[in-house]
Amino acid sequence: MSTATISVDEFQALEQKVLRAVEIIKQEREARAKAEAEIASLKEQLEFQTLVAQEAQTAVATLSKDRETVKQRVEKMLQQMDELI
Repeated sequence: MSTATISVDEFQALEQKVLRAVEIIKQEREARAKAEAEIASLKEQLEFQTLVAQEAQTAVATLSKDRETVKQRVEKMLQQMDELI
């Protein structure tokens, strides 16, 4: 039976690689958590902006309807004035 031996230098080099890998994983997890938090915030902002846009569309539709009503009334008054002349 042969036993594999690792020199102290090889072990230390392996240990450094493992420690670097652990550090990289920690950094990536932190970056992922930050990105997920930012995504959640952006989704919330998008939902709010969508609501604001829907409210604006409703307001524009109401104003357009009111404008058309006023236009028709003014045209009717002008027609009545033309009939008087």
